[in-house]
Amino acid sequence: MAKDELSAGFTGTPTDPPTGARKVAKTATDAVSREANAVAVGAADHPYTAAGLALTVGALAFAIGYFMGQSSVDNGRSYWR
Repeated sequence: MAKDELSAGFTGTPTDPPTGARKVAKTATDAVSREANAVAVGAADHPYTAAGLALTVGALAFAIGYFMGQSSVDNGRSYWR
């Protein structure tokens, strides 16, 4: 008798398959999940290459940020004289 009570209600599957924006969001989520898994597997297979790529991207990002910051430094001239 208790088993009948537990099977009542939401079973975890929607009655209608997703359509429209929900279908696009699910498809995009699945694609991102597959790509993240592929990157994780690739990094596990080649740890030194992954570390080198991460270090290179970090150094390039730092250099770009540094030079952009240097170009925005006040050069001493004031707008109001």
